[in-house]
Order: sequence, then structure tokens, then C-alpha cells
Amino acid sequence: MSINKQQDFGTPASAALQTVTLEIDGFKVTAPVGTSVMRAAASIGIDIPKLCATDSVEPFGSCRLCVVQIEGGRGMPASCTTPVAEGLKVSTQSPKLADVRRGVMELYISDHPLDCLTCSANGDCELQDMAGAVGLREVRYNPAGENHLSAVKDESNPYFSFDPSKCIVCSRCVRACEETQGTFALTIDGRGFDSKVSPSQNQSFLSSECVSCGACVQACPTATLMEKSVIDHGQPEHAIVTTCAYCGVGCSFRAEMKGEQVIRMVPNKDGQANHGHSCVKGRFAFGYATHKDRVTKPMIRANISDPWKEVSWEEAINHAASELRRLQGKYGKDSIGSITSSRCTNEEVYLMQKLTRAGFGNNNVDTCARVCHSPTGYGLKQTFGESSGTQDFDSVMEADVIMVIGANPTDGHPVFASLMKKRLREGANLIVVDPRQIDLVKTPHVAADYHLKLRPSTNVALMNALAYVVVTENLVDEAFVNERCDMASFNKWRSFISQDMHSPEAAETITGVPAADVRAAARLYATGKNSAIYYGLGVTEHSQGSTTVISIANLAMATGNLGRKGVGVNPLRGQNNVQGSCDMGSFPHEYPGYRHVSDDITRGLFETTWHKELSPEPGLRIPNMFEAAIDKSFMGLYVQGEDIAQSDPDIQHVHAALRSMECVIVQDLFLNETAKFAHVFFPGSSFLEKNGTFTNAERRISPVRKVMTPLAKYQDWEVTQMLSNAMGYPMNYNHPSEIMAELASLTPTFAGVSYEKIDQLGSIQWPCNDETPNGTPIMHKDEFMRDDGKGLFMLTGYVPTAEKVTPKFPLILTTGRILSQYNVGAQTRRTDNNVWHAEDILEIHPHDAEDRGVNNQDWVGIKSRSGETVLRALISERVQPGIVYTTFHFPESGANVITTDNSDWATNCPEYKVTAVQVTKVSQQSEWQKDYQAFSEDQLDLLAQGMAHD
Repeated sequence: MSINKQQDFGTPASAALQTVTLEIDGFKVTAPVGTSVMRAAASIGIDIPKLCATDSVEPFGSCRLCVVQIEGGRGMPASCTTPVAEGLKVSTQSPKLADVRRGVMELYISDHPLDCLTCSANGDCELQDMAGAVGLREVRYNPAGENHLSAVKDESNPYFSFDPSKCIVCSRCVRACEETQGTFALTIDGRGFDSKVSPSQNQSFLSSECVSCGACVQACPTATLMEKSVIDHGQPEHAIVTTCAYCGVGCSFRAEMKGEQVIRMVPNKDGQANHGHSCVKGRFAFGYATHKDRVTKPMIRANISDPWKEVSWEEAINHAASELRRLQGKYGKDSIGSITSSRCTNEEVYLMQKLTRAGFGNNNVDTCARVCHSPTGYGLKQTFGESSGTQDFDSVMEADVIMVIGANPTDGHPVFASLMKKRLREGANLIVVDPRQIDLVKTPHVAADYHLKLRPSTNVALMNALAYVVVTENLVDEAFVNERCDMASFNKWRSFISQDMHSPEAAETITGVPAADVRAAARLYATGKNSAIYYGLGVTEHSQGSTTVISIANLAMATGNLGRKGVGVNPLRGQNNVQGSCDMGSFPHEYPGYRHVSDDITRGLFETTWHKELSPEPGLRIPNMFEAAIDKSFMGLYVQGEDIAQSDPDIQHVHAALRSMECVIVQDLFLNETAKFAHVFFPGSSFLEKNGTFTNAERRISPVRKVMTPLAKYQDWEVTQMLSNAMGYPMNYNHPSEIMAELASLTPTFAGVSYEKIDQLGSIQWPCNDETPNGTPIMHKDEFMRDDGKGLFMLTGYVPTAEKVTPKFPLILTTGRILSQYNVGAQTRRTDNNVWHAEDILEIHPHDAEDRGVNNQDWVGIKSRSGETVLRALISERVQPGIVYTTFHFPESGANVITTDNSDWATNCPEYKVTAVQVTKVSQQSEWQKDYQAFSEDQLDLLAQGMAHD
């Protein structure tokens, strides 16, 4: 043990804390007031034995192993709960302390299985470590006495086991569930010797309220709660830090390995986005990376009715390049394009758009990010000058009022939701704006002050009504507006928003939200010391998505809720790299850094570096590609990591477009829905098989590090590079760090970003340049990013959606996500997460179900103007009368067979959230589902035929 004789105890940079100096085992230590004796001792290298204490939860003082003696004090206080004080003299070791600790440990061991050599926690067990630390050598208690050694294991959870015979009732799992996760699914049931850990009301873990985040498993000091992967394969022997490839929170993980086998994913306590927390997907659902469905060899075929043929990488690359060149020769330079994915790394996305612009010679590149969050980019760029959220996640801990609009954080962004719930438990107020009763409206110890249950498609009317109250009741932050905003635009907006047509009373007829609730919520938001807005796809995926984002920005500026901690406008990005996909130039009209392709200076920079003349004309968006394909003018498409045949709206139209193309190249892990229409298949690499970076919802660029050799030999960026070289445009990168260096040299907001700096700091939030060399956690502190530094107010007139309910289609269908599944489900459906959600279901209000003779679990047909499908019904009061709801994680459900091609006026972001439908009780699949099943079976047969032939 290395001990410094005097060392200041580290304190958070944000807190100017009063300190005290004390003496521990004869050494002086200075620590902040409120620090525990245990932490003060640890700061100078003195480790006091402990079991119930851990740095992830608040001190509890129940195990009595960490007792110390204080000069002049009485008894032996627990060091984890005893605060430091000026002049305190503490002894952590003495014969008396040693006797007490051995006695305590002897009691624990007397009721614990002595199977250390065969225990799954052997080598990673704190109980074992502490028994050695206190010098326990024998147990004198009668082993035949009363004990818990015969307690039955709970194996119900697919990912971890609960063995109560090894439980020491330290409460760490209970406290982790409360403090870290905020679910309160665990409790200590009984008293004294009869006390035990109990999920919910003595239920199994699977049946309880447990959300399988893994916080309890991570907190457990013994083998009581243990990952089944560790039980099956043994303890890992090395670890590599990487970033989760699921949602936009961007959690940092330690991939704990045995050779090239991932044993477990452990949330990294140094992770700046997650601080050691996780959800069921990131923590446990990584098995898809080595699933038997992985396609690991390139394949080609002439027609989608032909069997696949496995070929070498060289043949596949050359064939694809030849086909793309043939199409350009026959149909013109603009007849081919590409689609990037928010599941790919920044470096992969950058190369895709570079290949398209420099290799294909056009700007026909688009991204799934436009299909979900392009209104964010447009709206925030116009008003604030930058296409991104304004805060870091930790900022929420200083919010006094939190408004959540069109987002479901507990399902879509669960780790951030846990942080938000922690702040709400501390007393922050909550406003939820959502047509559906999401979990945040009422969860254990958290309830919304106001749930503004609006009708789908009426976001703008509601936001205007909130702004009306702010303006007409003199709640505007005049000082902020005068100093920070463009006054001409503000005066014009004030006049516009003050019109009576925007009053809560007028809006009530549109939104269905009581005017009194709107007024009260507006006052709460406007008068909070720090008020923050968090929003999701329920804002952007509308015909007025961009208008709603602008209206949110207007409200934040008018109330002065920008430029400091605890406030801001924060889009919660759905997929892991939505922000990065946009940043990297995936839109047909923008280079990396959101600079227009028509700008001569910007284009000149790229032409000089890329050694290629570039087109100044914006390319085709995805919907335009589909239309052009049906018109036979767009005939070749390279899709990397995206499944447009499942995820895009009006799927029958998408399928028709894909059938019309002569060369569809799909690069993915699995033979996904789009690959069924493909002529070339490039095997993809999972996040565990590649190097790169992801950028999360808070603009945090985090490292993705390869932990295993790619099953298909190459990382995705290498495949793109090979295709580019075969097309005649040379790329010769040796490592993704070189790609990032090129991006940084061309893009001002990333000028200071490098792999070396990311490894040094852990992550970086852009902008990162000479002015902010370590990144920017909070945007717009002193001025906005617009050219004049001023925030711009814009008018936000409410325009009703073209999608109307009628007697033929009297209900509104809206869509969303669920915790256990992810996006199109290609990854999570190939894991045990199906235990919680194995199919998409339709939530329908009891009144609507009764009108249609529908009972719970009945099959129902859902018909819209675009198509029809069949789902199982769930009768639920979480939805309003007149509204039905479903998820979109399973391709056979056909959720996007129903959705229309309506889209946002500014960005073409599809209006997924509003589809007029009729629901009827049925007894068989829809015709589309029958055709889908037959086509899918045919494609699997063609795959099997090709593999058998090879």
C-alpha cells in the first residue's frame, strides 16, 4: 500500500467546498466537509474493509465491517457514514478493531456456502477478499444451525441468476435499484435473521418490476447476483473500453473478455455519459454480434429471384463497382447513390459521403437520421445557428423544471431517464407533453405536475399556446432577449404570438388540452429558476416537425433558458450515432459540419483535399431516390447498415422502388429486409469488431474500440474504401484515426478532435477547436452560433396535417419504442430480450375496443389509406379514445405498411406519428403479411441454395 503523508482529497471542479484537516493512522489528510472518513482514508491509500459500502450508492452503515476508532469518541462508528471533522484523529487498525471485524465476518461466513473454488465469483468476490483482509481463518458456529443455505435460486431472468443462499443482505442491490436506476423494484423483506432481498412482492425477477438494467448485479459483492455468461464461461481476463451501439445516450462500457470472447459488458464508471449505469440492451443484449444468422461471406446474384452465390471479397467488390459504373454509363452520373446509417461510426459515415461525392460524382447521399431528426437540424440551425442540442446530460441535475415533449426516455433513453428521475426525486417539477401516458407521468416516487395529453399532430398549436401565456402574462425574460436575441425578429414574433388565435382557450379546440392546464404549465416553465426541454421523435416526425422545433427554440429564448446548466433545448437522439451521422455530411445538400454544397469556399476546401471536382447541386433525398427508381432514372443504391425496407414509411412503395433498381448493394450484419431486394451483399462488422467513434445526443464524441477480429475479415470502413478504389477513386487510409484527422482538418467545429485527445479525455463534446480545446459541454453561453451571435425568433403558424380522420378511418395511429427492443429489431430480436417483448402489439382504449367488439389479445386488422396489417390487441388506458399505438420492432408486423408518405415541410422527415386508420376484429393475417411471409421464405431458400451450391 502506497501512502502519501499528506494529500488533498479531490473535489469536483464545480464545487468550491470548505475543507477540514484530520489525522488518519497518523497521516494528515485534507478533505471537503461532508466527506466520509472512509473516502478520506482512501484518498491517501488506506483501504478500510467494507461490504455494504460502494462508490456507486450512498453510504448505509449496515455491514459493520468498516468500523473505526476516533480519539475521544465513543464506540466504533462506521467509517462510511461518519463525516470528517477538523482535528479528528482516526484509527483504522487496532487489535480491538481486528477482533470486531473478524467476528462480523465470521457471522457472515457461518451462513454462506463454502464453495469458493467452484463459485462463479471466485477471484472477483468482495466477501472472499474481505475474509482475507480481516484474517478470518475459522468459523466456530455450528454448521447444522439455522441457515439459508438451502434457499432456491431464481433463474427466471435470462441474463443473470439470483442465488439467495449466498446473499449477505448488504442492501447494495436494493440501493442501486433505488438510487441509480430509480425503479424501486427490490426491497428487503422481513426482519433480523428472516430478512431477505425480494423483487417487488416476493415475485421472481422476471415477473417483477425489474427492468434488467444490471445495476443490482454490478453492485452485488458476492455471487448472489451473477451474470449467466460468467457462470457459463468463467471470469474474464482483460477488458477494453468501448461505446454502446444502441441509443443516443452513448454509454461507455468495459468489454470484459476471455481471449476474443466477450464475457460481459460492464458499464464504465468513468463514462461521462452514463457514470457507470446501463440498460438491459447495452448491458446484456450483445449476443447478436456472434449470432448464427450473421452473414460472413460476400454474395452476389443477377436478380432477386436468383439464388445467392458466395464469392471472394475481391470478386464482390469488383462486381459491385462494375455494376455501378455500368448504370452511370447507361442512365447518367446521377443514377446511383448511397444511404448511410446512424448505427455506423462517424468515420464510416464520412467515407460513405466522400465516396458518393468524389467517387460517384454526385450528392445523392442521405441518411436514416433525416428520417427521424432532420427537423432538429433545420429548426435549431435557423434559430440558434447550430444543429444540435445545447447541454450535456449532467445538466439535468441542475434543472428545476423539466419539460419532456414527444419523448419516452424510460424506454428510449433509459440511462438518461434514470438521471432525470433522480433529479425529479430531489424536487424538480415535471411537465409531460405526449398523447400517451408514458411511464414518466407516474412512476415510483416520480409523477408529472402536468400531463398535457394533446392530440397527435397538434404540437405547434400547443407550443404557441404556451408561448402566448409567456408573452401576455409578462413572463418574458426581457434582459436575456434584449442582450442575446435579434430584436426585430423578437418584436415580430411577440406580435404574432400575442394574437388571440394562439390563446390556450383557442388552442383547446385543436389540441384537446384544457386551457387551465396549459396556462399553469406555461407559468411553471417560465418562472422556474432553471427550466429545460427534452424532446424526441414525437416532435420531429410530423408534417410540422421543423415548425415545432422552432417553436421550442422560441419558448426557450423568450424565457432565457439557454446558455447555462440546468436549462436548454435537448433532442434525445434515437440511435447511437444520429448526431454523428448528421455531423458527417450525410445529407444531399450539406458537407460535414452542415455547410451547403453550393458554397464555393467550402466546396473548394473539399475539392483541394479530395483532389476531385465536386458538384454544387444538392442530390436526391431518400424519397426522391424512390420516385426516381420507379421512373427508371435512379437505378443503383449502396446501403450501409440501414434497413430501409422495414424502417421507411409506406413500405409497399419502398419495396416497389427497390424492385425497380438494377443494382442494390447492402452492407449489414444480417440478411435484413432490404437485402431481400439486393444484388450484392457485403457482410458488415458489429461495434465490437471495429475502431471508430460515435457522437451521442449531447454532442459527445466517444471511442469505439475493436475487441475482436471481424467475423467477415474487414471493418465496414475498409469495405467502403475497397469499393471506392474499385470505382476508380483512390482511398488509402490505414486506420480510422486518419479519417478523423481529415475530417478535423476540413471542419471548424471538429478542428481540435483527434484520437489522441479522445483517449486522453475519455470523450469530447464538439465544438472542439482552438477556442474550446477540450470541447463544449454547454452551448451558446455568451452568444449564439449564428453569424451575428444573436438568437433568431421565427413565426410558427399552425397548419393542420393533411392526414385527416374520416368515418372510414376514424382513429389516429401513432408509433413509438419499447425498452427491450431497438429500432427495427435486427439486433435485439436475436437476443433474449424477446422474453419481454416478442411481437408488436396494438394498444387501444377500452371505449374504442368495446365499440369494435375487440377483447384483450384478439387479432385486429389495422387499415389506412396506404395499406393494411394485423396485430394483436392490448386494451389500455395509456392511450386516449380515438388513438391507437404500436411499436415497429418486428418486420412481420408491417407497422410501416400502414404509415403514409406525408412528411415535414422543410426536411421530408416522415410523419410516422399520425396515420388515420380503422381497426376491426379479424381471424387471419393481412394479404400483405401473407405475401411477406412467402417472399421471406423464398429468399431464405435462395440463400440456402446458394450456400449449398458453394
